[in-house]
Amino acid sequence: MKFGAELNSKINETWRDSYIHYNKLKSHLKVQHTHGVWSPQDDKNFVNQIEMELKKVYTFVQVRQKALISRIDYCESVLRDYKELPKARATAYDSVADSLAEILIDVDDLAKFHELNLAGFEKIVKKHDKWTGGDLKAHYFGRLLDLYPLDKQRFDVMIVRISDMHDVCRLYGNPRSTTQAYSQGGDQTAFERATNKYWIHPDHITEVKAIILLHLPVHVFNQKKQYESKDAAVSSVYYDNENFDLYQERLARSKGAEAIRIRWYGQSDELNDDVYIERKTHHAAWLNDKSVKDRFRLKESQVNDFMRGAYSADRFKRDLEKKGKMDSISIADNHFVAKGIQDSVKTKQLKPMCRVFYNRTAFQLPGDQRLRISLDSNLTFIKEDHMDGKQRRAMPDGSHNWRRPDVGIDHPFRHVNDADILRFPYAILETKIQSHLGQEAPAWLTSLLNSHLVYEVPRFSKYIHGASYLFKDKIPVMPYWLDQLLDDIRKPITPNTEMHSPAMDNSAKSSSSFSRQGDWISNNTVSNNSSTGNLILDQDGYPIVYKNQSQHYRPQQAFFYNKTTSSKDDIETGFKTQQKRPKNKKNGKKSSIKLEPKVFFANERTFISWLQFCALLLTVALNLLNFGDKISRICGGVFLFISMLLALYALARFQYRAWQLRRPHQTGRFDDLYGPAVLCILIVAALVINFWLRFSHLFDKE
Repeated sequence: MKFGAELNSKINETWRDSYIHYNKLKSHLKVQHTHGVWSPQDDKNFVNQIEMELKKVYTFVQVRQKALISRIDYCESVLRDYKELPKARATAYDSVADSLAEILIDVDDLAKFHELNLAGFEKIVKKHDKWTGGDLKAHYFGRLLDLYPLDKQRFDVMIVRISDMHDVCRLYGNPRSTTQAYSQGGDQTAFERATNKYWIHPDHITEVKAIILLHLPVHVFNQKKQYESKDAAVSSVYYDNENFDLYQERLARSKGAEAIRIRWYGQSDELNDDVYIERKTHHAAWLNDKSVKDRFRLKESQVNDFMRGAYSADRFKRDLEKKGKMDSISIADNHFVAKGIQDSVKTKQLKPMCRVFYNRTAFQLPGDQRLRISLDSNLTFIKEDHMDGKQRRAMPDGSHNWRRPDVGIDHPFRHVNDADILRFPYAILETKIQSHLGQEAPAWLTSLLNSHLVYEVPRFSKYIHGASYLFKDKIPVMPYWLDQLLDDIRKPITPNTEMHSPAMDNSAKSSSSFSRQGDWISNNTVSNNSSTGNLILDQDGYPIVYKNQSQHYRPQQAFFYNKTTSSKDDIETGFKTQQKRPKNKKNGKKSSIKLEPKVFFANERTFISWLQFCALLLTVALNLLNFGDKISRICGGVFLFISMLLALYALARFQYRAWQLRRPHQTGRFDDLYGPAVLCILIVAALVINFWLRFSHLFDKE
């Protein structure tokens, strides 16, 4: 599918005018290209159009982000007030949780809008340069994106804030129990976990994050400071030798195969100078042939000396003993890892080869290592200095610094030479399960991994992929998954796996959307139709509302109305067809159904909107009656009559809808089929009368 058709198929109709006018720009470019005339003035005009479109899209995202942040701030203030109360009701937390779920859906929509437009600009710039021979790419990635940095807009901070508040709602404001945590301590040296890896298409990144967030909170690495967008950055420098022995051993999955890297989180500076020296070992001999990742921490200023051997593992051990912050077992573990890495660097002559950068969103329960999920986006591979001969980081003694200094965390790294960089097209989802502790993948995770949202790539390795591209002339064997990059990994939509939100009510117990009892009405399902979506229960008994898979269906209605069996028309139109109340099986009585107050307020707002129009029409009528001639007074009388009739009609509709809400057993639509149409007819008729009366006097001399 061509991008223009793909863009049109994914457009959110309510935002259509805010998207890049891709087809219009392409048509203009194609016409000029076909005629073979492309003057400097034409190029200048086209660049101005691109700038206007970029400004429009960037401003739209900015405005929508501010609106979402305001809604998040309000939810945060509400939860802050709840903390001050002696005991806030569970329904109060559930109400905030529902609002957060709605915000999460809007964040997902905005992220998809952002991703689609960003791709559109890059493609139209590429077409311009291809058809005209110009260099709009340099201007776009330079001046234009400096003015309107669309590629720098992020949604991670909002997602983390939503996750934190959602976790508070999930626990009803109570502190998380530490008895269920399986913490391994702050400085863990070994991780034994079964890992599976998947590719995520950019269309689905935020959606997958939102689905996981409803079950696991986002894990923030540095809890001592407020989370910022840059905190999601993870950078690693991988080591290998000129024969790429570590690469080949990892690819062949040889026993004892190692991957050695230096990793740091966020922006490396004086306030954040911790780095982690890590080693991943396949079938480690010292751990009964189990695969393991172990690591220890150093300060950045110590890394060069450590990798050269000037700062030995024995000295490192003595420094740990002096600090007195670790027990003897932990010190011994750190010393074991440090000595093993130093020995490998020396004997295998390892040097820095490849930088791997990504923005990571990690999900896990605090202190619980049994299940951890990470999603890495903006994955980028950059060649380190060891083999390019540029000596950007040579030390006074002639050795190399452990990383090149001209690369930070400013993705997408436009200043890096194209030959030294690879930007991966997908995000990477990793599930890490401590199966040796009896942990199994929960049902919701199994459902996600079997859905169309993810594409499994067994044994995918970031370093192997980066090295196979950056050093393809020196690599003897290529990984199998390179051919899969040529295909579109998007699969047909799997039913019941779209982005979802919990439903609002429990007709048997409460209106909690995050009920812990799991005793929801089992027959609360929407007809199974691919154009409407489903309401089903997850493994914990939570109702799940799935987004329309073919349109931009926004399931806010589900928060208020999914209480009884609904029809296809209910979801497609967004209107409620009320059914009879379900009877209580124990006593045969009808169970009460609780409706949200905001439903009644919506009815009231509709009534006020009608009255506002009546007031405007009445103002016009009074001006015509008081200051006009005979014809104007006649028209004023007509408008006055319409205004009075409209006010009475609005009052009647308001009372009727209120009566419908108070009597849920009643059936009928909430939308007004005839009122707006009759109003239009009456106004047009009044205008026709005015024109007819005036027309006969147009040619009078007086």
